[in-house]
Amino acid sequence: MPHSLVLNLLPTSPISPGYLTGKHLHALFLTLVSSVDQKLGDRLHEQQKEKAFTLSPLQMVGKREEGRGKRNPSGTWHLAPGTCSLQYHHSQPIPAETPCWWRVSLLDDSLFSHLTPLWLNLNPSQPWHLGSANLQITSILGTAQSTQPWANFSPYAQLYEQASDTIRQLSFTLCTPATFRQGKYDSALPTRDCVFNSLLSRWNRYSDRPFSETLIEYLFPSFFDIRTELVNHPEGKWAGCVGTITFRILGDADAIAIKQLNTLADFAMYSGIGRKTPMGMGIIRRI
Repeated sequence: MPHSLVLNLLPTSPISPGYLTGKHLHALFLTLVSSVDQKLGDRLHEQQKEKAFTLSPLQMVGKREEGRGKRNPSGTWHLAPGTCSLQYHHSQPIPAETPCWWRVSLLDDSLFSHLTPLWLNLNPSQPWHLGSANLQITSILGTAQSTQPWANFSPYAQLYEQASDTIRQLSFTLCTPATFRQGKYDSALPTRDCVFNSLLSRWNRYSDRPFSETLIEYLFPSFFDIRTELVNHPEGKWAGCVGTITFRILGDADAIAIKQLNTLADFAMYSGIGRKTPMGMGIIRRI
């Protein structure tokens, strides 16, 4: 069952921009896991390939803005009204006592169950460390909220059953830069194959209802408003793509194929796309 959890955080000391990178947030997540299951934390740390979780960059409450096709100096991509932009670059420290939130998605049921003690025994006064800064986890949201569109959950079977078998337009917001491995190198271009092979691979890995690899042959891009952006990491910068993109289901696709493609589109919010999703890249959602 995919889960999209939102952790509400309160820093008790300033957080330097150098500790707001995906690498440090990844380390914080592994610390949280290890606090309730050391063996699981070690196993997740050692994994080199596909991981059953994604992490967002740290978000300051009240900093989400809406617009269309522009990016401000803080690194927030402005999109059409009603969509959710995320801040993926911090040039200034986050001051102490600034409410923040952090999205963690889990794709594997067993991973969620192993972490249940963390959710049930949350101690708001316990400090967690992000670099030299101390953080308190004040609450964890796991169900849909009118004020927090990133919190939700859905069994894989329910994602499939609720997916449309008639809608032929699949539109997405790329909320943080996405990049894709192609051969020996990375590409920031969100082609049909890059986007949907990523979704299909994760769906087939974690759900009990695999889809055919030929499914994406019905898809063709029909609209895109995208640009490349750079994400800082300790070894340099990653180039990724942000913006909006729409695919159309064309040809003689039957109702089952349409339903499966709509399922993948709905699944995107949980799975992300491309590389480095456990470090804040490739966060995507359907619009």
